[in-house]
Amino acid sequence: MQVGIAGAGAIAMGYASFLLSRGHGATLWSPSGQSTASFGEGTALEVTGALEAEFCPSISSSAADLASNDVIVIALPAYGHRIVLDSLIPHLQSRHTVIFSGHLSFAALYLSKALSERGIEIPIGAWSTTLLTSKALSPTHIRIGAIRAKVDMAALPASRANEVLALSNELFGDRFLIKDDILTIALSNLNPQSHMGIALCNLTRIERGEAWGQNTNVTAAVARLLEGLDRERLEIAAAFGKTVRTIFEHAKLTHGISGGSVAEVYANLAQQGKDPAGPKTIATRYVLEDVPFGLVPTIQLARIAGVAAPLHRSGVEILGACYGRDFNADNDLLPALGLDDRNLLVELVTHGYPVRS
Repeated sequence: MQVGIAGAGAIAMGYASFLLSRGHGATLWSPSGQSTASFGEGTALEVTGALEAEFCPSISSSAADLASNDVIVIALPAYGHRIVLDSLIPHLQSRHTVIFSGHLSFAALYLSKALSERGIEIPIGAWSTTLLTSKALSPTHIRIGAIRAKVDMAALPASRANEVLALSNELFGDRFLIKDDILTIALSNLNPQSHMGIALCNLTRIERGEAWGQNTNVTAAVARLLEGLDRERLEIAAAFGKTVRTIFEHAKLTHGISGGSVAEVYANLAQQGKDPAGPKTIATRYVLEDVPFGLVPTIQLARIAGVAAPLHRSGVEILGACYGRDFNADNDLLPALGLDDRNLLVELVTHGYPVRS
């Protein structure tokens, strides 16, 4: 199959490599063009780590060109989703399937709403997190750290879940667990809470550009914060009648690691040599993406559900004070949706926006 990938960072390049290794076609599109500037005709992408090979992905020059592919994977930070979606929406047709990896801030609903105004419905996939981890070592060299064994996913509308599941399996292998709707997916993504806790407790290391191991520095104190954040997420999910994976279950499925505490889980990861370098600049997506597009929506869900979530709220406020910015205002997706009513939210995450005739 031919797959278009919106994004050209390390994750997008990882997907392109993985798809090419499975015999599919992969085309990258960088909205700015900067990430693909190094790829001339026949330039090879070197891939090391969990996948070892060289690949030559195709490059698209525009959103219209990317839309020549029937399947499009959105694989860039959430702060780039709206500009990418606004570029793609005029070119999407009923033949398309769009997959968000990973899904944040109800971006699938933003796409559904825009397409409904054009009288179009397409199957939209929402993964709870990225299928793989990847870091760019140079413009033409990435290292894939891990390929996840299982990833939760849902579809919008939910009635098309089997289509999206079959397509995801065909492209990436039998690695997906179908969930009831994108609300469950929104509450299944542990990255925002974990990244916020790690960044907040290591902020001076990040600001000074120090070299530090991320898993090594999840000390007992940091781990207790992560456990507290996880309890709040589970409470929000329960208030909506949702069952989601705990931080311990996530570690077991993603890394094959167990532990009696979060501190023990991270220590076991580090002992196995899984200790990625922590961020070295405060312009890290751990904050600039995960706070406004991961935690702000979680706090909104807590408000709708009547759950206090004090650690989530205070974490966002403290980081906002440290950065001198309002992270609520950075989210350019939620204001377009108006998700303040519980009944409306439940209806939309199940059926999407009704198609206008």
